[in-house]
Amino acid sequence: MSERYSRQLSLLGDNSPALLSKKTVMICGLGGVGGYVLEALVRVGIGSFILIDNDCFDQSNLNRQLLATTANIGKKKTVIAKERVLLINPDAICVAADVFLDKNNVPELLQKYRPDYVADAIDFVEAKVALAKHCESLGIPLIASMGTGNKLDPTAFECTDIYKTSTCPLARSMRKRLKDEGVSHLKVVYSKEPAKPSGQVVNSVSFVPSTAGMIIAGEIIKDLCNIDS
Repeated sequence: MSERYSRQLSLLGDNSPALLSKKTVMICGLGGVGGYVLEALVRVGIGSFILIDNDCFDQSNLNRQLLATTANIGKKKTVIAKERVLLINPDAICVAADVFLDKNNVPELLQKYRPDYVADAIDFVEAKVALAKHCESLGIPLIASMGTGNKLDPTAFECTDIYKTSTCPLARSMRKRLKDEGVSHLKVVYSKEPAKPSGQVVNSVSFVPSTAGMIIAGEIIKDLCNIDS
């Protein structure tokens, strides 16, 4: 066996490289949270990725987004993300979908790609609700990031069901919408830290969304490997 995954076998299981290489993860959003989800998953051995984002990198991304560099300003996030995946694992399969997710295209994308797991790292409530609704109906595991902006405490994150969250304004909005849509369960990563006031622009620093992304990646891997926390 290759040495690539030798340091994780005792943690994830001797069969984890073969298992994870056959899994497909859809990552929705490749910014401050999603970029770190991707980095962790490709390094641990996920074999296939569906990468969804329709944005380009700009200067304001440099302070917190893993994939953002001065050389990448103006370039598509999906293109740069795919390049990053293949630099780390040339054998990975990577589909870059330059798409703005909304309630209308979520069902089509899930049906088309049928991923083994979905990571929701987007900001738009309508699309987040659609992902939760249709993943539940299709039996596709999903984990969603709640708000990471205007926060300074990376230790305040926890993983729980959406209906057990508190404090987070995005989670509060999601709870009501999901209840109206009949969604019974959604695994989320949210922060118990009250948001700092920042005016109309949401502020963010590198060590907060990155932490949420790593927690999400860890939950995905543990679920796919059937490891209890």
